[in-house]
Amino acid sequence: MAATYDFLVIGAGPGGYVAAIRAAQLGLKACVVERENLGGICLNWGCIPTKALLRSAEVFHLMERAKDFGLSADKIDYDLDKVVSRSRGVAKQMEGGVKHLLKKNKVDVVMGTAKVTGKGKVSVKTDKGTEELSAKHVVLATGARARELPGLEADGDLVWTYRHALNPTRMPKKLLVIGSGAIGIEFASFFNTLGADTTVVEVMDRVLPVEDAEISAFAKKQFEKQGMKIMEKSAVKKLDRAKGKVTAHVETGGKVEKMEFDTVISAVGIVGNVEDLGLEELGVKIDRTHVVVDEYCRTGVEGLYAIGDIAGAPWLAHKASHEGVMVAELAAGGHPHPVRPEAIAGCTYCHPQVASVGLTEAKAKEQGYKVKVGKFPFIGNGKAVALGESEGMVKTVFDEKTGELLGAHMVGAEVTELIQGYVVGRALETTEEDLMNTVFPHPTLSEMMHESVLDAYGRAIHF
Repeated sequence: MAATYDFLVIGAGPGGYVAAIRAAQLGLKACVVERENLGGICLNWGCIPTKALLRSAEVFHLMERAKDFGLSADKIDYDLDKVVSRSRGVAKQMEGGVKHLLKKNKVDVVMGTAKVTGKGKVSVKTDKGTEELSAKHVVLATGARARELPGLEADGDLVWTYRHALNPTRMPKKLLVIGSGAIGIEFASFFNTLGADTTVVEVMDRVLPVEDAEISAFAKKQFEKQGMKIMEKSAVKKLDRAKGKVTAHVETGGKVEKMEFDTVISAVGIVGNVEDLGLEELGVKIDRTHVVVDEYCRTGVEGLYAIGDIAGAPWLAHKASHEGVMVAELAAGGHPHPVRPEAIAGCTYCHPQVASVGLTEAKAKEQGYKVKVGKFPFIGNGKAVALGESEGMVKTVFDEKTGELLGAHMVGAEVTELIQGYVVGRALETTEEDLMNTVFPHPTLSEMMHESVLDAYGRAIHF
């Protein structure tokens, strides 16, 4: 006899496990099915372990700058195996935390591969056989995997995806990173800081192409100062693999240049995990490997939802988590607000960090807004100078007519923490007057957020 639930989630990533926990909190009998690791890609092979690696690189970078702070550190070096081991340990600890939270909230966990066999019916292949489950509400939270382009497929030896890069068997000497989105540029930053001769190839006209153009340009200058080679409007057409080396055929402006590397990381986007779930038979619409949903993550099939990466951009863990909460509250009879993509902040943990929310200056103008733009550089902030982190900027974009904060964009130290101030401001429909009248503590990096707003209206004090 099939086990019956009110709420069943397929996938225990940051969308799935959060959805199951919230459903349980609301009194629903909940279950989550996971085929690999609790916490999903984000916790085990993405967000968390990459930040652990990048923290090691950041500390190493600071050690190299010891003299700048009146300190001395001799024979500075690193042990890649120990750096990776720490990262894997952090991921394992967090996975254990998710397991504890699910147990604490009385969410059943079934480890196996799930398929939706009918309305409210799920079949799970486990180590012990097949389990039949049923639920009034079924949530698809199966996530995504690395996109692989023909001829550029990973082999785990010379050509890596993010998984190989997170658990490297060696330190690259000459590294090619294909793609300069968040994943690509974070790995480029990590390996470059540890000494790899790093080249980044981006098919678009600038690195970090989803960011504001001014922020991208600033970040590029910093990357180049650190020794990275950045190739924009370029594409890797072919990889010739030989023992211990890869020859990349890189096309720029119609001309092809052959470049030799010992390691290639492919970071050219993601593909939704929509296969073998039984979706086509149910009539679920799929567009370019992503499930088509409405603003409440409903698929059009009664009682079936899709959240997180499988449901489309932005492909961010925090978006998935909030969609999970929204769907659980819907299932429990609530009336939650839909998750608005434009309200989701994007964070990239390279050096320097990049963070943003809302419209870029160009997008705002494209949408017909007459804008007021404010900027403030890190060099004008006492805390940034004291930290030895004076390279960066904060940029704000306002609607001239209403004073609405349309977007905020940052590059520099700790901006992934600062951005939430603007996220909250936008959620509260804060105007420029509210922000200008807010007292920011001193000395903090957050003062730059205030000054950027003041600058948009010709009132900046410290620059």
